[in-house]
Amino acid sequence: MKIDLTDTTSSKINAALMEARRISGSTAAGMVLTLVIVTDEGSAYDALKAANDASREHPSRTLAVIKRAGRSPRARAETRLDAEILAGSDAGSGETVILRMHGELVAHAQSVVLPLLLPDAPVVVWWPENSPAHPAQDPLGSIAQRRITDAVTAESPVGQLAQRAQSYTPGDTDLAWTRITGWRSMLAAALDQRPARITSAVVEGESYNPSVELLGLWLHNRLHVPVERVVTGGPGITAVHLRTADGDITLDRPDGLMGTLSMPGSPDRQVALKRRETSELIAEELRRLDPDDIYATAVRTPVERLREPANAETAAAEKVAHAIAEATVAEATVANPARVTAAVLTAEKAAAEKAAVESAAPAAEPAAAKKAPAKAAKRTTKRSDS
Repeated sequence: MKIDLTDTTSSKINAALMEARRISGSTAAGMVLTLVIVTDEGSAYDALKAANDASREHPSRTLAVIKRAGRSPRARAETRLDAEILAGSDAGSGETVILRMHGELVAHAQSVVLPLLLPDAPVVVWWPENSPAHPAQDPLGSIAQRRITDAVTAESPVGQLAQRAQSYTPGDTDLAWTRITGWRSMLAAALDQRPARITSAVVEGESYNPSVELLGLWLHNRLHVPVERVVTGGPGITAVHLRTADGDITLDRPDGLMGTLSMPGSPDRQVALKRRETSELIAEELRRLDPDDIYATAVRTPVERLREPANAETAAAEKVAHAIAEATVAEATVANPARVTAAVLTAEKAAAEKAAVESAAPAAEPAAAKKAPAKAAKRTTKRSDS
């Protein structure tokens, strides 16, 4: 069911919602929260589709706020509210109201939204794009328990993390953090299966993807080890390496679909690590309405804590050379284990002899120095006697 209201008010919209509910035969609301989407005409369709899909898991009243200030002075002076109401199958498992605000009404969006909120239900505000610098201080963000932003849509996605850290208020979250839930779960499960002391970590991914930085900062905070950031062509996060004394624990996902988990002493396993749609990310965020303390700790950690290789080409070459050397030793071991063992022992013996010579050299130099002055003194005495 679709109802169009032109030049309307909040009370008329509420009356139309009640009428639509009565016509559909559902007098009870049966919705658990109010989702407010602050967007523009260009992003409204995708955002509403994602909210519609997420409502099948979380029945909610969705209020899409589209601000149209106008280009001409006359349009900016005009104050008008147009509404489009979607109910029934057109709105998923809830109700959808698209609010188009014109003119001066743009600066007072909260006065239109407040009467349309579900009574005694949580409020979540989502900015798909163009999120405010301080979401909790925004007029619409101040009425919400949860505020969702998306750093990847900013002009400088990685730089946006610094802004999120500066303006963080309990209840804030970002979809860049939600996108790494699968990676965090897989890495935590791998360490549960094989407890080991992690000495360092490497995170590989796209240069402009803030999720890569957040994953590295999370590993740095949880494991208290240095984390290296390596830039790749993507898509998204491509690999994570956890260094241990027994070998690397690696989670690799080169194609954005399936990942491969490799652990020392265990066969490689394929794991589901597909890049998720926006509707799945929103549905996950709507499952919890309390502050995310782990996200707060990660986003407040400066990105400068992540190290970058001094020369990416040199690092890649060293990595390839190391892999070739390990493969060569492995092949030689299979062919002749005794010869390889003897070669290793000979190399160790030569290294020990070299170390002994180097340690003995400083001790011999002082003795020679003492002997030389003694000989010189003896010659001087003989000359004086003569």
